[in-house]
Amino acid sequence: MTTFVGRSAELAELTAALGEARLVTVTGVGGVGKSRLAARVAAGWESMCGRVELAPVRDPQFVEYAVAEALGLTDHTARLPREMLLEHLAGRPALLVLDGFEHLAGACAELAAELLRKLPQLRVLAAGRRPLGLAGERLCALAPLGEDEAAELFTDRAREQGLEVADGCEVRELCRRLEGIPLALELAAGRLRALSPGQLLQRLDDRFRLLATGAGPLTVPGGPPARHQTLRTAIGWSHELCTPAERLLWARLSVFAQTFDLEAAEYVCSGDGLPAEDVLDVLSELLAQSVVTREDSPAGPRYRMLDTVRAYGAEWLAGIGDAGRLRRRHRDWYLGLATWCELDWFSPRQGEVAARVEAELPNLRVALEFCLTEPEEAYLGQYLAGSLWFCWVGCGRLAEGRRWLARSVELESEYERSRLKALWVLGYVAILQGDTVPALTALRECRAEAERVGDATAVAYAEHRTGCLALVTDDMARAETLLRSALERYQDIGELNSNVLMAQVELAMARAFQGDLPDAVRLCEDVRRVCEDHGERWARSYALYVLAYAAWQDGAQDRARELLAECLRNAHAFRDLLGSVLSLELLALVTAAQGDPAEAALLQGAAGRIWPSVGLPLFGSAYYNAPHERCEAMARRTLGDARYEECVREGAGLDRATAVARALGHGTVRPLSALPAPRGPVPPADTATLEEPAGHAADSTPGGVTGRRGGRPGQGRGGGRGGR
Repeated sequence: MTTFVGRSAELAELTAALGEARLVTVTGVGGVGKSRLAARVAAGWESMCGRVELAPVRDPQFVEYAVAEALGLTDHTARLPREMLLEHLAGRPALLVLDGFEHLAGACAELAAELLRKLPQLRVLAAGRRPLGLAGERLCALAPLGEDEAAELFTDRAREQGLEVADGCEVRELCRRLEGIPLALELAAGRLRALSPGQLLQRLDDRFRLLATGAGPLTVPGGPPARHQTLRTAIGWSHELCTPAERLLWARLSVFAQTFDLEAAEYVCSGDGLPAEDVLDVLSELLAQSVVTREDSPAGPRYRMLDTVRAYGAEWLAGIGDAGRLRRRHRDWYLGLATWCELDWFSPRQGEVAARVEAELPNLRVALEFCLTEPEEAYLGQYLAGSLWFCWVGCGRLAEGRRWLARSVELESEYERSRLKALWVLGYVAILQGDTVPALTALRECRAEAERVGDATAVAYAEHRTGCLALVTDDMARAETLLRSALERYQDIGELNSNVLMAQVELAMARAFQGDLPDAVRLCEDVRRVCEDHGERWARSYALYVLAYAAWQDGAQDRARELLAECLRNAHAFRDLLGSVLSLELLALVTAAQGDPAEAALLQGAAGRIWPSVGLPLFGSAYYNAPHERCEAMARRTLGDARYEECVREGAGLDRATAVARALGHGTVRPLSALPAPRGPVPPADTATLEEPAGHAADSTPGGVTGRRGGRPGQGRGGGRGGR
């Protein structure tokens, strides 16, 4: 990240304004430094702060999703994100930064108005080229840098390239000609490896004379203010100094939303004058010239173009008539990425997949939007929305996933298999949100159409998820019947992935609820072995939950705690709220059984705070609720009602990360990248009563993962796919 130069007076003014007004908007021309200044203020904010980058957001309806994401909020329910925002921010001081809102001004203004009206401790800092237009809005117009600060910025950027440039008359004149606009100065400084300040000044003067004569592609008759023209002139001048290959790559990179990696750039932007093997060298030149910036992320190095620079490239791309082709290449790359990530979800790279998809979400959204708005592309949108099931379900994005899935299945498509996949994933998401009727509707339609067209894979998934619905609605006999049948269907088609393992875990839960703990343990030990063979963590966590339930039932409390701790650690790292809250609930019972009712009540309070973001607490299920009721009864009996309620309130005051850390018995929670993939044998359960006699396990449950005909699978078609 480059250093922050100057702006001390503006920083003080903006900070003071936020102390006096609840809505402050920084306005100014593009490239003047609004985003950097707002980010600087946010970095020094003491209370909760979320910075929303709105440039990649195309649909006004996704503004509130972007805000929730910036605040790190996860919600699995079908409610609108603003309801979650209002709930989460109630009674808490917070700063919300809306950066680059002008193309979504109406939606941003409406959301900000409601949040400010209902959340008296919230403050909003907006950064854009125009005001939001709300009552009480304090405007801070950001002027370009003064001459001294402009010269300091220019020479600082030169030093970052290993160059020493004196603060002389040529530098000062260059800063004056560029009117102190930071982006223009940075683009000019990016040319210092090839041109001296004097040469830069001469070339810039030529460019301004061209503009003054009314010639050239950058003239905007009667349009932008002078400083905006200055910026466009500086960008256009930088563009003209590029080689043809650099200009071509600049234009093509404009199809990316927010950030991108080298592999994506090499695929999307190569061809027709730019070989793939040259992309890295050309990108490096754009990086050296400050057209592109580089940043590190959990998914590895990524590149970014500033919005103004990207917009200029997009104009050129449209001007040469290549925008449609590049958007299709962009779509193709992210279709392929989603396909491979779905496969890799069932592998030791599960954590890497989660980080990669997190980084690529803005581009995946652009690809989805393209597919769902372009004629003849609906089937690709359905395929993409369905293939991202692991992101929606496993990485805590149910609400967003449901929106894309519901939108996709409404479209007609000649490719039935793509729509059928989107349908069963939609049903699955709706189940996890506690929305039973829409879930059943989607699954019934999926099964009927799948049987009509002979899609055995979609039939298996529809039956599986219908069994899952029966499980959480307490119809255990039906759940067992459907889940066993689905497992047999998976066996017949050679399907093996996280979804298949989850079917066996759900069958185990049904068996446990019906009192057959040995069979439940056998099923989940089988799942655990397969997960360890493949390095799978997510489904394994749910198997550990069932094993912990069985250990608790058997009185092996230390064993149950050990299993639940690993389950909770993984679920939290994946942002899986359901796995997290189920683990907390059972940990509370184990804690009570181990003689600490106050801590048990606190954990129940922490779980109670999370449930509204998941759905109906414990699915409204008597079976899932039984451990909760037993824990509450034990704690109330020992503590008394008043003390119990006090502990529950204390737990409800903990945020999710703090609650998880408390439950795990330490102050920090490791990120997903720090958690090792499961490997090798796992110690056996504490008690022999949890083990099945030899010779019984392999035959008792038809369709079990390792009880398939022809021996243990692992090479079955389907791999990591959630259906095709």
